[in-house]
Amino acid sequence: MSADPQIAMPRTGESQPEPHDGGNQPEPAPQPETPFHDLDHYVAIPRLSGLVLSPDGTRLVTTVATLSGKGTEYGTALWELDPAGERPARRITRSAKGEAGAAFAANGDLFFTSARPDPEKPDDEPVSALWLLPHEGGEARVVLSRAGGVSSVLAARSADATFVQTSVLPGSTDEADDEARRTARKDGKVAAILHSGYPVRFWDADLGPAEPRLFAVERSSKEPEPGKPSTLDEGPALELRNLTPGVGGRLRFAEASVSPDGATLYAGLAKPLAKADLRDEIVAVDVASGTHRTLLSEELKDFFPGPASPDGRMLAVVVEPHTTPTQAYTSELHLLDLASGELRRLAPAWDRLAHPAAWLPDGSALLVTADDGGRSPIFRIDVASGAVTRVTHDDAAYSDVVVSPDGAHAYALRSSYLLPPEVVRIELAGGGVSRLKNPAERPEIPGRLHEVTTTAEDGTPLRAWLALPPSSAESASPGDGAAVVKHPLLVWIHGGPIGSWNAWTWRWNPWLMTAQGYAVLLPDPALSTGYGQDFIQRGWGRWGAEPFSDIMALTDAALRRPDLDPTRTAAMGGSFGGYMANWVAGHTDRFRAIVTHASLWALEGFGLTTDMAHYWAKEMDAAMTEANSPHRAVGEIRTPMLVIHGDKDYRVPIGEGLRLWYELLSASQLAADADGASPHRFLYFPDENHWILKPQHAKVWYGVVNAFLAEHVLGEERELPRELGL
Repeated sequence: MSADPQIAMPRTGESQPEPHDGGNQPEPAPQPETPFHDLDHYVAIPRLSGLVLSPDGTRLVTTVATLSGKGTEYGTALWELDPAGERPARRITRSAKGEAGAAFAANGDLFFTSARPDPEKPDDEPVSALWLLPHEGGEARVVLSRAGGVSSVLAARSADATFVQTSVLPGSTDEADDEARRTARKDGKVAAILHSGYPVRFWDADLGPAEPRLFAVERSSKEPEPGKPSTLDEGPALELRNLTPGVGGRLRFAEASVSPDGATLYAGLAKPLAKADLRDEIVAVDVASGTHRTLLSEELKDFFPGPASPDGRMLAVVVEPHTTPTQAYTSELHLLDLASGELRRLAPAWDRLAHPAAWLPDGSALLVTADDGGRSPIFRIDVASGAVTRVTHDDAAYSDVVVSPDGAHAYALRSSYLLPPEVVRIELAGGGVSRLKNPAERPEIPGRLHEVTTTAEDGTPLRAWLALPPSSAESASPGDGAAVVKHPLLVWIHGGPIGSWNAWTWRWNPWLMTAQGYAVLLPDPALSTGYGQDFIQRGWGRWGAEPFSDIMALTDAALRRPDLDPTRTAAMGGSFGGYMANWVAGHTDRFRAIVTHASLWALEGFGLTTDMAHYWAKEMDAAMTEANSPHRAVGEIRTPMLVIHGDKDYRVPIGEGLRLWYELLSASQLAADADGASPHRFLYFPDENHWILKPQHAKVWYGVVNAFLAEHVLGEERELPRELGL
């Protein structure tokens, strides 16, 4: 990795505990070398997400998640940062329930959602309500609460217009009726859901019976109670006006944006089709009348709304043509002229998948992010010409981009494999990036990052990140008399499969493994983003072909380093990465151990039970499914495998893990020992989903993985987490 001074990680020594005075005070716990050497310290690192900027450009707000005192969940709070980078960050909300979903109103007031108790109604059962923190200061107060809670908030940039997304029971006639129906279900302890369409689940959530709606937040039409005393700071009573009645469940996966003047909402609606299929449309919702107008709808295409231009004349739109077994996923950036209806592709010759982020204030250009060669920079696209200019030039990934009112700066969250997300300021003219004073300091990284490059069997250039322990040799330079430390190699395969190793991840963090002495290879094989459409196409419907051979080619390239040990290797992955781990297990015995998490095993069964079966049906036909299913090679597996799965995983249902586990024990080449124990292991989480989200379970996950790899790769015995009760 290039030594960019803006994101390089200086190594700083840990402060040493005070000397023990010989009294009765307990000895301070020794500090780990870095937080990655101790899982308790790792899960306690603060985590930033989201970024909003006030309309006048003077206030930045982000959300910070910190570990609870019991260590079993994360609490969130809103923090304010100085866009000039002069004042320290300060916490502006505090509660046990936490806060999220920040959005600035045009006058600078800050809206957010929280389930913390309303201090003025302490006897009410807390629900996620809409809170307001006045721009002139003072305490936050509840401005709107309802039985079904408030999911998210939108505010117009240049007008006094606020909107929320929340859910209603489909038979409800108004808010009072909705509350009564919810109470009846709760008091009757009824959890049953009657469906009439597809899908019925999504990732880790059961869909229904409640359905999402978009509401305008307006001053109440009710007259105040006569003679009731009030104070000046109470503000007017607010109520909701349903802008999307009768849409059923079509808003369940919707994205929405609001015009700068607050007069129109642009929302994605899922249109049910025959054979349990869906496609996504964009509608314009007139806020004054509540009428809907379909803007974009076309067979075999999905449309997703982005931000509207500052003058309200254009809407950024992402268009995704439906895939087929022979046509890979792609994403195209368009501009919709809202007056004429003309849809024009922006930068059609640019072979990257762009995510629209923010307009420049004069409407001349759109800032986007896009994966690009193991990074995800910010790009500027000129609206008139379609010319693309790269704005940031470091090795980082950017998200949550916002632009200052004068158009001179952008602000964003930046991360890479050298640092977790942090708030930065970007000079749009020159591309310089500076770190603002953030709520948390960067953790010390236990190692160094390099790139590995090679060529695929078909001549395609390939690359990967390689995370190395600090003691690794810089290059292949034997003969200096010093013995080269040879590290075991862990090949970590990303999920998706449409994705890339280019940004910090808390769930799949390579530094936890370098702290254990492993070098960690993060390959981007065929199907990965950031290398052009052809790179995705070459692996489409061929999961067991080019993606597999690319990973093996990058593994071979990494092992040519003198500081890596080709006799001590392991492979690991989750979701599609778990699929690849299963495929690897049945098609090579070069690895000493394989860890597979939330993995696809028997593709035919998976395709019919995953939460989005209609998408899978467009990706692989029956012949491709049979040719690429890992379960058909179970009889060839000679490598110990650790299978991990959560019962609440609806994307890759638990049946995949259960069948994999049974077939490993009954049909793989590894026999049980004299006591009947198999070398394979199954780590099962009854209350986790596709991701392991609870911090105590994340520690168990890594503890079991470390023990399994140590046994089979290092030949060492490691203690399993005590919480397993073994």
